Amino acid sequence: MKKNKKLYGLIGKNISYSFSPTYFKNKFNNLQLKNHKYKIFDLETIEELPNLLTEKNENLKGLNVTIPYKETVIPFLNKLSKNATTIGAVNTIKISKSGKTKGYNTDYYGFKKSLEPLLKKQHKKALILGTGGASKAVAFALKKLKIEYDFVSREPNEYQFSYAELNHEIFDEYTIIINTTPIGTTPNVDQAPELDYTLFTKQHIAYDLIYNPEETLFLKLARKNGAQTKNGLEMLELQAEKAWKIWNE
Repeated sequence: MKKNKKLYGLIGKNISYSFSPTYFKNKFNNLQLKNHKYKIFDLETIEELPNLLTEKNENLKGLNVTIPYKETVIPFLNKLSKNATTIGAVNTIKISKSGKTKGYNTDYYGFKKSLEPLLKKQHKKALILGTGGASKAVAFALKKLKIEYDFVSREPNEYQFSYAELNHEIFDEYTIIINTTPIGTTPNVDQAPELDYTLFTKQHIAYDLIYNPEETLFLKLARKNGAQTKNGLEMLELQAEKAWKIWNE
């Protein structure tokens, strides 16, 4: 029986709220995989990963990676997929029988598939709020969709917009606005990226990678001004299914 046991998990920091354990628990129940388990591994620092991989977790077959380790996990892995190398961020790790690790990025797939049905002819350019690991996957997906994009940052470099710069002229040009920051996540539901929400119109898509709460303040304010809105739940479900496929290839 022990040989048949398979353990999967999620690494991140302060992640007790996470979607993944419930999702995979339900999946294992539906597939009647009684020997499969999914655990949260809340790591204080990414330096704890090597210990996690060696101590008492011999049945560990795969991991998901979330904030804030999608980029810093890379030096701890044996190999990267081509897409993860290009993106520069990892959210899925496959662990071989010999204990070797390979990093993948399924975030870009989940985002791309969930955004595509919303796109109309005016959606040619996007603003990505935030510059972390998730933003890199979003940028890669937009590139695949042939949508131009620029980043918005609280500490912008010469190639990025600051939040204060965003005005009617910019919003007329960029009709997809994507929040990849954690601002507005439960329990901080009264927070939102600092921008002028009256700039949103019926021509805009407002997409928030956050899924808890179901409607963030960012989405609420954008919707009030006519924008089409979407949260990150479908993206998460799609990326989770892609991760499951990778673990079982």
